[in-house]
Amino acid sequence: MSGIRIAPSVISADFGNLRDDLKRVEDAGADILHVDIMDGHFVPNITFGPDIVAKIKSLTKLPLDVHLMISRPREYVVRFIEAGAANITFHIESEDSPSVTISEIATFDCKVGISVKPKTPLSAVRDHLGQIDRLLIMTVEPGFGGQKFMPGMMPKVEQAVEWRSQGKYDYDIEVDGGLDPHTTVAAVQAGAEVIVAGTAVFGKPDLAGKSDLAAAIKSLRDAAAYAIYQKQFPEAYETKEEPRVERI
Repeated sequence: MSGIRIAPSVISADFGNLRDDLKRVEDAGADILHVDIMDGHFVPNITFGPDIVAKIKSLTKLPLDVHLMISRPREYVVRFIEAGAANITFHIESEDSPSVTISEIATFDCKVGISVKPKTPLSAVRDHLGQIDRLLIMTVEPGFGGQKFMPGMMPKVEQAVEWRSQGKYDYDIEVDGGLDPHTTVAAVQAGAEVIVAGTAVFGKPDLAGKSDLAAAIKSLRDAAAYAIYQKQFPEAYETKEEPRVERI
């Protein structure tokens, strides 16, 4: 694994100024762009399709982490790969065979991820852990931004870390939903490595009316660094105040 990565969720960007937002988030040091695809069936909301993903790709050098919250991911895998996805994550709860979907994505030069909803036990994905590059653990119910982080999902993250070690697997662990500088501490302490954040990155305007993306991403990185320090040196933490991170 290659350290903590911050993945701003494009769904929270200003689509009227998308070019500017994507440039600013790239300049601010984001590692990945997370792109949520919703079909109005698997989740009660609709976002956009491959054409918009291709447009996003044309506006950034960052890798696109495409999260398919759709019932039949196999029908769209090729189109999203052609649109520029570096990683495609689909849900274990979708209607398609997980093994077949993984195999089809892996046929292309594209990484494969599986996601689990909060009510789905992590055991549902265990048989596929040796075949994937990313495990996305939802920390809210998928479908809408701005929800509260569910700390009860942290045991899943810890279990994912344990199973990875036991099986000598190579997936990274991503969390998505309600992540801000404070909840990021809990997520990283549990073992998360990819932090998806939408509102916490794009949702706080500065005096000019634009989100201060650099400050937002720095706050998330500071929180992650503190969580790692806390895990590595718990005895120091006992006498050390939690760093002040800006509430986003």
